[in-house]
Amino acid sequence: MNFLQGYPRIRLLIFLVAIFIIVQLINSLTAGGLTPFGVVPRTMTGLLGIFFAPFIHGSWGHLFSNLPPFIILSALLLHRTVKAYLLASLFIISVGGLAVWLLGRNAIHIGASGWVFGLWGLLIAQGFLRRKWVDIAIALFVLFYFGTMASGLLPINLYISTESHIAGALAGITYAWLANRYDKKTRWSSLK
Repeated sequence: MNFLQGYPRIRLLIFLVAIFIIVQLINSLTAGGLTPFGVVPRTMTGLLGIFFAPFIHGSWGHLFSNLPPFIILSALLLHRTVKAYLLASLFIISVGGLAVWLLGRNAIHIGASGWVFGLWGLLIAQGFLRRKWVDIAIALFVLFYFGTMASGLLPINLYISTESHIAGALAGITYAWLANRYDKKTRWSSLK
């Protein structure tokens, strides 16, 4: 019997990390050949980059700076269901990426940091909106352990896509608000 067969959350995280590493390996071997597939604001090819950009990193250092918070924040969100995680991630990637495409400066925006900031914003917002002890505990942990991430919302480095950080965080907060509103509406209609 396969050890990970009964652990879909762990398998999903391993699968995503493997994709990150394989894409970075290809990008390294092609001297950045995948980089043009990132988000390039207000271009048609850059629009396609919304879904590719989170998996493309400029260097191994860039990837390894994103992986630990990505894994931890993903694991925290996966306490619910794999489906909830996938829906939230798809929303963060698409809405955050579209915001960067519409409003970002003229550059190639790559990396998982927008997704990471989206998970960060979502987990914090869930604690305030859902008011369940598990969500509050997770939000407090994220604020305590990843509180310094807030500095990533300031434009302090020309080579860092602050736009992705801000757009991702706002997309995560928006998703938390929409999901909470949907949950309340569903509970209310089931009581009628």
